[in-house]
Amino acid sequence: MSAGKAYLALASGEVFAGVALGARRATTGEACFNTSLTGYQEIVTDPSYAGQIVALTYPEIGNYGVNAHDAQAARPWAAGLVVKRRAFAPSSWRSEGGLEDYLESAGVPGISDIDTRELVRILRGRGAQMAALVADGASAEAALDLARRAPSYDGRDLAGEVSTAAPYEVPAVGEARFRVGLVDYGAKRGITRCLAESGCAVTVLPARTPASEILARGFDGVMLSNGPGDPAAVEGAGANVGKLVGKVPLFGICLGHQLLALSLGAKTYKLKFGHRGGNHPVRELDTGRIDITSQNHGYSVDAGSLEGRARVTHLNLYDNTVEGLDIAGARAFSVQYHPEASPGPHDARHLFHRFTRLMEKKPS
Repeated sequence: MSAGKAYLALASGEVFAGVALGARRATTGEACFNTSLTGYQEIVTDPSYAGQIVALTYPEIGNYGVNAHDAQAARPWAAGLVVKRRAFAPSSWRSEGGLEDYLESAGVPGISDIDTRELVRILRGRGAQMAALVADGASAEAALDLARRAPSYDGRDLAGEVSTAAPYEVPAVGEARFRVGLVDYGAKRGITRCLAESGCAVTVLPARTPASEILARGFDGVMLSNGPGDPAAVEGAGANVGKLVGKVPLFGICLGHQLLALSLGAKTYKLKFGHRGGNHPVRELDTGRIDITSQNHGYSVDAGSLEGRARVTHLNLYDNTVEGLDIAGARAFSVQYHPEASPGPHDARHLFHRFTRLMEKKPS
């Protein structure tokens, strides 16, 4: 498809003119940015990006193409993609196609050839905000009007929109030592892959599966997955998770971490511009160990609201936000970051081993 003009408009009034990438249509979403150096396919297919227009800070995107293995879902979930430069001729032995065609076939619009550094400066200074990306021939004025009329990202139960409609099974790699229920609030394939490689036969469950049904299946452990949006808006999730605490080993990741906190009566709040990238240092308070982690979230658990409910186990060294918690005597823990990475460093893969150790221990 021939290149055309495209515009990215922020609700605060800034408009960036660039070149259309992917599907030639218009979209709205919350503008955010990711600082990862690689992994653009994993990013656009991560269900946690539903409802968001993602700007990538690495300057050249698309240089190694796309392939089926790296996709974190059956289709891209990001509302739109913003890049500085696109690579027109991907070169990798793993490549099965180009990013441009991949986005076009999935109906995801994008824009290239804009100053992504200036865009990030605005988002860091003014905070998260709604935006419009138009690649359908509309004017800059139309793009700005669309951005200002876009419904808020906050308060939407996006997890219910991206979750599986029906349960499905993922077999263990080798011998199945454990049976795990994975509550899908927007789970990445990398999570099921890591569980399977840890000897877990996984049953992926819809986000609104009642706790009584989860417990009746007799799982050795339950994982609460990552997912998009405002944790306080996920319908009934906090109360439902609360019915699992103390009944079965629990491991929460990202949104699952926030929902576990909410189930205890703690609170969450929105970060100014979020944590998204593969370079976030996190300290484990008990040992002093520092992991470089992969992150993707716009909300955080309020540390003060956890007092007397759970113990904070990890802190983000950039801003001291809560990155992990543990519930004494309940065989339940969670982390704000992504131990499966996809993309990102693998420093935190040991947490899957921690989960299997919890499942090995029988309650007294």
